[in-house]
This record gives sequence, C-alpha cells and structure tokens, in this order.
Amino acid sequence: MPLKALRGPKVWLWRWRRNPLRRRADVVEAWVVLGTFLLTVLAGVLAGLVAAGSVEHGLARERALRRPTVARVVTRVPVKSAAREDRGSAGEKVWTEVRWTAADGSSHTGRIRVRSGSGPGTPVTVWTDPRGRLVDRPTAASEASLRATLVGLLVGVSAAAVPCVAGLAVRGRLERRRLRAWDTEWARLGPQWGRMV
Repeated sequence: MPLKALRGPKVWLWRWRRNPLRRRADVVEAWVVLGTFLLTVLAGVLAGLVAAGSVEHGLARERALRRPTVARVVTRVPVKSAAREDRGSAGEKVWTEVRWTAADGSSHTGRIRVRSGSGPGTPVTVWTDPRGRLVDRPTAASEASLRATLVGLLVGVSAAAVPCVAGLAVRGRLERRRLRAWDTEWARLGPQWGRMV
C-alpha cells in the first residue's frame, strides 16, 4: 500500500501527452509497446485462421476423395480361444487378407483387421482412394472442425509469441538504457545535492 501512495494516480496515455518530464525514451517505449501489441494480435489471428482453414480444406478434400468399398475376406479368420474370450476379448479383431474391386474394375488385395471367426467371403467395409488403394477412414466433419480449431489455436499462439517476445526484448533493452542514463545523471547531479544541505 505505501508503494502505491508514492506512485500516484495512474494516468492513461501519459507517454503521448505533452509534458515537460516526458523524455524521448518514453515516447519510443510507448510506440514499441503499441506496435508489439498490434503485431502480436494481428500475427496470431492471421496465422491461426490460415492454419485452421488449411487443415479444414485438406480434411474436406480427403473426405471427398475417399470412398467406402465392400471387400470380401479371402481366408478363414481363426476364432480366439475360450480362455481369451472369458477375459472380455469377444469381438476382438485380427489381421487378415481381403479382396475388393476398385471403381475402375481392377481387383486389389490387402490386409485389414476383422472380427475373429469371420469366414471366407464375409463382406467388410474398407476405405479406398481414387486409385483403389486402402486408406484410413476419412475424418468426420465434426472431428475435422475440432482438429482445425486446435491446430489454428496452436499456430496462432506460436505466431503471436514471436512479435511478443521481440517486443519484450526491445522494451527490456530500452529499460536498461534508461536506467544507465539515470545512473549517469545521478552521478553528475548527486554530489551537488550534498552542497545544498
């Protein structure tokens, strides 16, 4: 509380007002702080929006290109032992070979995970690209939106950190320079105070 009493009331924008005590360093620091704030906000928002839009566009293109295809199990899938099923592994999936026909009529085979106990000819759904190759299931629109938002936030915060850190470094340098100037002035004027008393 005593320190606040010594500081006096807070005056907004005092560095831009005409004042006989205002120094050039105060004006420079005010512009550095304002510029840093504006660059931080602008860089963060723009980078975040661009990154989110890019991720959203890429995932939408992925959804448009990937198609579900019906494949058939080629070999018999072994049934898991009863001991393993007792431990809650009913419906466990195992790797097996499947065959499907691409949109261009070519036949393809690949390995995917299916339920244990599936016999030859059992239909399963696989996702393929335009060439008929196996791919992962595309990201749902809601998942894509969440992923784009998170990536946008991460990129935005990272991009905003650059001008923020640079501005803090410049302001710290100005502060050190101001303190050196005060030390110089004090060394010059301090001895004169002793003579006045």
